[in-house]
Amino acid sequence: MSVNEKQVGEYIAALRKGKGLTQVQLGERLSVSFQAVSKWERGEALPDVGLLPDIAAVLETSVDSILAGGAQQVHYRGRITVSDMREGIACFERAGRLLGSQNIIYRAAIDGINTRMNTDIEAAFADEYAFEAFVAEAIIQNLMAGAYIDLSDVTKGFRHEHFREIVCNYAAKYGIK
Repeated sequence: MSVNEKQVGEYIAALRKGKGLTQVQLGERLSVSFQAVSKWERGEALPDVGLLPDIAAVLETSVDSILAGGAQQVHYRGRITVSDMREGIACFERAGRLLGSQNIIYRAAIDGINTRMNTDIEAAFADEYAFEAFVAEAIIQNLMAGAYIDLSDVTKGFRHEHFREIVCNYAAKYGIK
């Protein structure tokens, strides 16, 4: 991670001002001179590493946010693929074949999906367009939970342009470009 001293300084200054603190007051809370605070804020120096947790506490932010100069940090929780999501949805159809379509375990899973999503997932097993809608929804739910997906995989993995666009738009909302 590259640290931009000017951005870090501007971020510290903005947070300090937002708290109504002067450079002198921030320096006193951190046991450093106001000149040190001034150097940070002008981007001439970075705070000592040992001070970062204290600065973060006083300014009610995180060390990561300070070092990123306030830029939004995106942390993904795992990577997904279109083929994995496609296989995951297909597993419901296989479960119906393996367990039997009237098996209570299968019925509970299917009925739960149908009720929660106001849909009929079993109809999607025979309809490619509807099936891709479930794949897209599975991807979107994972993106909302912090997953990462490669957009070239999305481009290659969907047969229908409509779902490519929807998934790419959601990915952009979560910082994936």
